[in-house]
Amino acid sequence: MPTVDANGLAIHYHEEGAGPPLVMLHGATSSGREDFLAQMPAFRKAFRLYVPDARGHARTVWDVRRGFSTDILVADVGAFVDALGLATFHLLGLSMGGMTALQFAVRYPERLRTLVLAGCDVQREPRTAVSRRLMDPARIERDDPAWAAELESRHAVQGPGAWRRLLPAIAEDVATQPLLEPKDLRRVSCPTLVIVGDRDQFVPVFHAEQLHRQLPDGQLFVVPGCGHNVPALRPQLFGEACRLFYQDTERTARERAEGAGSPLSVGQRRMADETR
Repeated sequence: MPTVDANGLAIHYHEEGAGPPLVMLHGATSSGREDFLAQMPAFRKAFRLYVPDARGHARTVWDVRRGFSTDILVADVGAFVDALGLATFHLLGLSMGGMTALQFAVRYPERLRTLVLAGCDVQREPRTAVSRRLMDPARIERDDPAWAAELESRHAVQGPGAWRRLLPAIAEDVATQPLLEPKDLRRVSCPTLVIVGDRDQFVPVFHAEQLHRQLPDGQLFVVPGCGHNVPALRPQLFGEACRLFYQDTERTARERAEGAGSPLSVGQRRMADETR
């Protein structure tokens, strides 16, 4: 896997395919290639894929005791795409990656051609309660030792037992991250597809419905008989929903790319904001 220096990190990422750039952000405790493995064969035929590991996950080394928050993850994405020279791009995020993608879209709407959000919510509950229960290391080691071993292996580069610090840090961020309001969501100007499983314990369907209605150009796809991780649980349905969405929004995406000119990088935008 190649790496790129961005925001003080050596971000590991997977890159393949040909076409317009698509950045794919994985969910909490996972990695890019694991979450989107089923979609890559089809997606790489239409897009140049950039699939990074988030800080503290898999091969992007970071000690979460030094800080872990959605704001930091958004800054990581900005630095990542700037380092790769991606002025505008398609963005797709799952769960934690979905919230990161949505926050990026609110702050830098002109950078995105389209946005896909899977398993993403802007309300505090029930995702806080579910995260605290499911991301309790003591419970995992007691009740699900196989998953504990999987987490240890996946994040081995982070150091022995690093996952035991990562999971509570993720749950704490879910509980304390600033919530987006309708006025924030109205800043998301690109076509956006919201995907949710009808059995998602983190994101009730009516929350996803509310989210998509608050987005200026939002669409909603509810996956029947499916839980939180739609790309893994129903890969064919997820892939087909994305294919149709990208097909329907191809002209708008092209116009957004051509009309963007040379948008400010995230670093340049931050400097401009600080001088106002």
